[in-house]
Amino acid sequence: PTVTVRDLQEARQTKAPHFLLDVREPAQYAVGRIEGSKLIPLGELESRLSELPRDQRILVHCKLGGRSAKAVGLLRQHGFNDAWNVAGGITAWSKEIDPSVAVG
Repeated sequence: PTVTVRDLQEARQTKAPHFLLDVREPAQYAVGRIEGSKLIPLGELESRLSELPRDQRILVHCKLGGRSAKAVGLLRQHGFNDAWNVAGGITAWSKEIDPSVAVG
């Protein structure tokens, strides 16, 4: 299940309840990030599920969409049924929404 960066932008603009999860590595997050995102690298995600809300949509991104797709699969296996992959990741966000965000 995927959403576009435009869907993410709309959720942010309308203040629709959502949790933005970044599953990249800390060094990538340090280079550039989407404001308000929470960093939990993919390799740590399963051990840190308690940090995620179960009562709101979780929008997951990485650099291009591969790691976040894996993360969404993992989340859904653990009962997070409103988890969605942000297609194109931070690369698409930087190209289509906010060019000031560096791609790390």
